[in-house]
Amino acid sequence: MTVVLLVSGSTRVGSTNSTALRTVRAVAPDGVEARWYGGLAELPAFVPDAAEPAHPAVLDLRRQLAAADAVLFCTPEYAGTLPGSLKNLLDWTVGTGDLYGKPVAWLTVVATGRGTGATAALASVLGYLGADVDEAICARLPLSRTDIGEDGLVASPEFRAGAADVVRRLVGHRRSFDNGRIDDGIR
Repeated sequence: MTVVLLVSGSTRVGSTNSTALRTVRAVAPDGVEARWYGGLAELPAFVPDAAEPAHPAVLDLRRQLAAADAVLFCTPEYAGTLPGSLKNLLDWTVGTGDLYGKPVAWLTVVATGRGTGATAALASVLGYLGADVDEAICARLPLSRTDIGEDGLVASPEFRAGAADVVRRLVGHRRSFDNGRIDDGIR
């Protein structure tokens, strides 16, 4: 079983970014366990010289990242960049290498022409952290509130297929990294 950790950059109730990732969890291909990370709002502000042991929310973040084979982000853009809460999460990984070499990708759910500041910042920070980013895996799958069904998940077949494809390619990328060849093994 390959574990993909799903990280929403939004702390807002009813966020389309979080809805997108909950949908990813529902459509994950066989052989993939898509796990929800729900601790974003509980993380304390990053302080580089904070005394250890770390805050329980930080320890939980590190535990979940260590258990994940890959990470999939979906984030809104605030003031032209990443939301502070997501940047804070990423800051907690700077000195620990939690994302170093880990395959990561992101979904963008806003319309074309929007969200480019957040994705550029995310790519920059993940590159600094040494995460294994293949931007060809990342996808823009725009959605609106009308795309969300009564079950709270995205109902659009196009979105569901695109989201499942991103996960499949992310897992395939991870396996090609592990095996030295492309062989996603997921059908």
